[in-house]
Amino acid sequence: MATAETKPIDVPDARYLRSNRLSRIVNVAGIYGIAVLFIVAGAILQSLGVINNFMTTRNFLNIIDAVALLGIVAAGMAFVTYSGHYADLSVPTTMALTGIVTVELLHYGFVPAVLAGLAVGLLIGAVNAVVVGRFRANPIIWTLAMSYVTMGVIRLVWVNRQIYPDVQTDNIRTIALFDGIFRLRLFNVISLPVLLMILMMLAGHFVLTHTVYGAQLKLTGSARRTATFSGVNAERVIGIAFLIAAFAAAVGGLIITSLSRVGAWYNGTGYEFRAVTAVVIGGVTLAGGRGTIIGVIGGAFVIGLMNNIMTLIGIGTFSQDMIRGAIFILVVGINAKSLRSLGRDDA
Repeated sequence: MATAETKPIDVPDARYLRSNRLSRIVNVAGIYGIAVLFIVAGAILQSLGVINNFMTTRNFLNIIDAVALLGIVAAGMAFVTYSGHYADLSVPTTMALTGIVTVELLHYGFVPAVLAGLAVGLLIGAVNAVVVGRFRANPIIWTLAMSYVTMGVIRLVWVNRQIYPDVQTDNIRTIALFDGIFRLRLFNVISLPVLLMILMMLAGHFVLTHTVYGAQLKLTGSARRTATFSGVNAERVIGIAFLIAAFAAAVGGLIITSLSRVGAWYNGTGYEFRAVTAVVIGGVTLAGGRGTIIGVIGGAFVIGLMNNIMTLIGIGTFSQDMIRGAIFILVVGINAKSLRSLGRDDA
């Protein structure tokens, strides 16, 4: 007896129905929605007299300038996280060494000095690329070790000396060009770091969404073994991610050194954690293969607003670090729970 063919009934995945409600709200509102909430909160605090000068053009320009430096570093870090390798902890010393080498060589001219600084940063990235990509070393342990090695080189060669541009060269134009890395403003409004951040955001977004490499990086970050079986050269993909992170850190090193007008070992301190926080808050999962560069820049903007408000309130540096750490733990916890509810336990 023939039976009528029945159509399968589409039943919603129970794992999706159990997904964390707060995660869904964040996904709908977006990181920029959270940034707007911070701006509203700042405006309310100013109207109540708790803080002063928050809703001013000067203050927002200061926030954007600070966000630009973090955004550049975080955009590069995002590629490492997206590849499934968590973070590059050698970022701070890469920033410091780039700045020191650049200032040290300014007497050869602005362009040669900048190129030399960027080359040093890329060299550190190349070592990370080979060791983590090819030899599959633990990215956290290796990049932390690389950070100590780089710091050792700085301490050995420069012996804790601070390198000043006007001491290394008496060429006024060279010094002005170096100062302009941070201080140059187009139309007296948009600073060079902000322009660089926008360019990096657009380029990073294009690479992740419209190139073969972006598709390979997503597959590698989500499932490296599957990527390898699919013919993807995972070693090369991961290596390029570390090179991008090192280049972004080197650019950040030039900016922060120009800002402080001194090449020193402490330039870049703490930026590895700030960058990872911006990456995670911006929606890139530590498990890899998910997120966007635009979201990462939004995460940097949220951190910049939060830091600005806490500073205006009078919260100290150590307390700010504690608050940022708590927020990082909260976001990672929400992210991990959401991914597990969707069937992924590798968050």
